[in-house]
Amino acid sequence: MKFALCSEVFQTPIEDSIRKVAEIGFDGIEIAPFNLAVHADDVSADRRRNLARLAADRGIEIVGLHWLLVSPEGLHITSPDPFVRKKSFEYLAKLVHLCADLGGRFMVLGSPKQRSIAAGVDPGDAWGYAAEGLRAVAEAGAERRVRLLLEPLTPKETNFLNTVEEALKLARMIDHPQVSYILDCKAMSAMPEGIEGTLRGYGLGAGHFHTNEPGGLGPGMGNLDFRPIFQAVAESNYLGWASAEPFDYRPDSETVARAALKTMREAAAACGLLEG
Repeated sequence: MKFALCSEVFQTPIEDSIRKVAEIGFDGIEIAPFNLAVHADDVSADRRRNLARLAADRGIEIVGLHWLLVSPEGLHITSPDPFVRKKSFEYLAKLVHLCADLGGRFMVLGSPKQRSIAAGVDPGDAWGYAAEGLRAVAEAGAERRVRLLLEPLTPKETNFLNTVEEALKLARMIDHPQVSYILDCKAMSAMPEGIEGTLRGYGLGAGHFHTNEPGGLGPGMGNLDFRPIFQAVAESNYLGWASAEPFDYRPDSETVARAALKTMREAAAACGLLEG
């Protein structure tokens, strides 16, 4: 198993974040596009090449993108306004190319505020809007070998896609092989089977895995024992990355990052998930 850190933990230029993530010992970095620029078009071809080269030179991978629709403003995939939807799905297609240019192989569709179904919008219509638009994004992903991963999130964050079953329902509606789902510890803590039960049931089919605590702390910064979590990962035969995605960076970013890597490595080692 390989371990990555989400880029927003270090609120520094992405070049510095890549260097720091590599220095700490992670195998990869998962990038939030807003850490690069407000708009994907603002990231030049030269900068994309330079970032991919910097990561390779430092011995880490840029594994993918997440927090896709935080910027620019005005994006929303279930909006009843066809212009807003068109702009949103076109932007996601631009992110496919950004992801591939950086060497990434997946995009995590979280962005709860930019997907929640607004009051007065028929839920059936909203699901249809999302499926239709994301199908075109998946087509772009097929051209660049980038997978689109649907992220179930808690009802506190969004009213659209709260369980793995709902993510699978949307994936079936999209009906494209480039679409799968991601499992996130914070989100799974609110699901009926809990973190370990959800991992055992759905880990094998997951395209990615985020580690954090139910309250948003990073691994090792709270009381959650990650050994049974990684044991469930092992039992599920999940074969992908584990990315730490903390939402609380106290007392400081480096302490949070180092604790996350140590905690994940120790839990994975205890379950036989580390090579050698």
